[in-house]
Amino acid sequence: MNVIMQFMKRNYKILLAVFALSLALWSFIPKKTEADPEKDKLLLELLTFVIERGHYDPAKIDDTFSKGVYKDYIQALDPSKRFFIQADIDEFAKYETQIDDQINSRDLTFFDLTYNRLEKRIEESKKYYKEILAKPFDYKTNEELNTDYEHLPYAKNSQELRERWFKQIKLSTLSSLTNKIEIQEGKDVSDNEEGSIGDGESATTPELKKKKEEEKKAVEKKPYAVLEKETRESQLKSLDEYFGFIKDLDRDDWFSVYINSIASRFDPHTSYFAPDDKERFDVSISGKLEGIGARLQKKNDFTEITELISGGPAWKGKELESGDVVLKVAQGDKEPVDVVGMRLDDVVKKIKGPKGTEVRLTVKKTDGTIKIISIIRDEVEIEETYAKSSIVEKNGKKYGIIYLPKFYIDFENQDSRDAAKDVSQEVERMKKAGVEGIVMDVRDNGGGSLKTVVDIAGLFIDQGPIVQVKSAGKTKEVLSDKDPKIQWDGPLVVMVNSFSASASEILAAAIQDYKRGIIIGSTQTYGKGTVQNVIDLNQFVRNNSMGDLGALKTTTQKFYRINGGSTQLNGVSSDVALPDRYAYIKMGERDTDNAMPWDKIDAADYKIWNKQQNFDAAIERSKKRMEQNPQFQLIEENAKWLKERQDENVFSLNIDKFKKEQEALAEKAKKYKAISKYKNNLTFSSLPYEVEITKNDNLLKEKRDRWHESLSKDIYVEEAINVLDDLQGKTASKGTVTLKSKKDKLVKS
Repeated sequence: MNVIMQFMKRNYKILLAVFALSLALWSFIPKKTEADPEKDKLLLELLTFVIERGHYDPAKIDDTFSKGVYKDYIQALDPSKRFFIQADIDEFAKYETQIDDQINSRDLTFFDLTYNRLEKRIEESKKYYKEILAKPFDYKTNEELNTDYEHLPYAKNSQELRERWFKQIKLSTLSSLTNKIEIQEGKDVSDNEEGSIGDGESATTPELKKKKEEEKKAVEKKPYAVLEKETRESQLKSLDEYFGFIKDLDRDDWFSVYINSIASRFDPHTSYFAPDDKERFDVSISGKLEGIGARLQKKNDFTEITELISGGPAWKGKELESGDVVLKVAQGDKEPVDVVGMRLDDVVKKIKGPKGTEVRLTVKKTDGTIKIISIIRDEVEIEETYAKSSIVEKNGKKYGIIYLPKFYIDFENQDSRDAAKDVSQEVERMKKAGVEGIVMDVRDNGGGSLKTVVDIAGLFIDQGPIVQVKSAGKTKEVLSDKDPKIQWDGPLVVMVNSFSASASEILAAAIQDYKRGIIIGSTQTYGKGTVQNVIDLNQFVRNNSMGDLGALKTTTQKFYRINGGSTQLNGVSSDVALPDRYAYIKMGERDTDNAMPWDKIDAADYKIWNKQQNFDAAIERSKKRMEQNPQFQLIEENAKWLKERQDENVFSLNIDKFKKEQEALAEKAKKYKAISKYKNNLTFSSLPYEVEITKNDNLLKEKRDRWHESLSKDIYVEEAINVLDDLQGKTASKGTVTLKSKKDKLVKS
């Protein structure tokens, strides 16, 4: 939830969608029948108690702190400024420098004021959209909408607020209407206008042309008035669902927003976990849960099965299917409970349960039949969170790529899977398959266990330090790989991007400092150089009668590279910085206003890997390839264009002008379609053991096929393999080089 709020602050272009999503996530918080202000006061007390004593560098709770909380909280409540009016803000502003005092005195006056006012404004807003969508829009008038919500003033009164709703809704329906008109006029809005598709078939073949013509003929010709009405009906349904999310929120939900606005002012990674949030965090870090192994989603009043997790009990039973609608849930032979109209999280709670217990689902199948399905719950491993690998063939040579989405571990069960064990096993399998180089792909990997990353880095080096950790007021601790075994001593590339954070940055930094492998990807990684601990708040309260109080994730340490520099803010700079479509979009740690600063400590004692004779030459060759590659040049140009587009906030609500604007954008965007159509000349396949598994697991085979197809379109993977190619050569026999922390210089050993 805190991540969503941080995202809101930086990306106002898509706030409506993000806000709706955040509401959906908040709706997972369990509802209470009535508010308990005493529990809220206790949470405030616990929050400040734990942070002030456990945070690495707690901010002083003063007027400056208060202003930051005020700004973040009001933005989180009303990011697109379509609920509050200026009079509300004027009233709220009286508390801008008093929140710190209210935190210290456990005073809920400011929260109660904003919560009650928001509830009132939400009820008023329900009337706006229903009235607006009851009549056809006149798209010939010359109106505009400015979507720069950050700098947009609040509406002066309810009439002006209604006008803002009117324009926001009109822009949404106008966009949908013009798209419907284009389709009906036979305009091809697909990406396959030219070039190749799928398996390489030309998009200009007679067969494909015939297919497109048939699709155009199949589009029912509807009058303009009918299309216009359809767009309003669709928007009405969407807003009904949006306000349905809001209806499910209670005082506890909004108080979580308030308390997280306080927590996140200490730093972006300190946040409060309500009880269910803590459970989801545990699942994400361990990659497993106990239940039936099915993904569910809410559709109006119904809960639908959207996917079965490969290897889970539901998947093994072969009775439950995607598209089935859950009507009732029974625990073993007990009476079934009707779950139609029930909140999604409450349905999930009834279906989940301890390993070995029975749950009976009454479901409506896609053919309309009703069926009762019995499932014995078991431990479910979420396969997508685990490491996966592929063999890559280029010019008769075999290379390996290991994709690691997270540094997962189950702290409760030492015999369970963890990322280090899995990566180690994949490396061994690749060695048996005869690979000549390995790519570790940690793009979009937001981190995980510190212990795990130390173990993984240790697979590629001799024993030695991996990361330095510093706690407040304490001397640094050096975490080292103590195993002298090097599991892989061949060519190594680590792929990163601007979303590689935390533990991913430790891995990349260690490999870079040792000069063990080449780091390629975005100019720099995310820049999260801090460590968080999750602290159970229930341990501080004796004879607790208020129920589960949740947990607090707070920053307790900073980590540093073995060369002494922090990864905080600056991240890890790639040895080869490849153009990135989002290079100019602000989204890293350095773009938050309350991030902890960069600093430096003494380096650790470590030996640089000096066995790769053509290390520097491989980097230079990669840079030259990048400069001469038209695809990379196009990506760079696209990145600059996206930055320009981000600053364009005004949209015409006149259909003719809007069409012209969109046509101009579409024409410009055509140039960049080649980015998604790119195809490399590499061949990807599963390792032999997985090939055997997929013979009896069609779902896993489909997932791997999709992944391999994605890899075949990935120019960054292609360049990583090129670098491995360049690293091929004889190993050097020169002596190692040692970096002494006190002298901070290179000395031959």
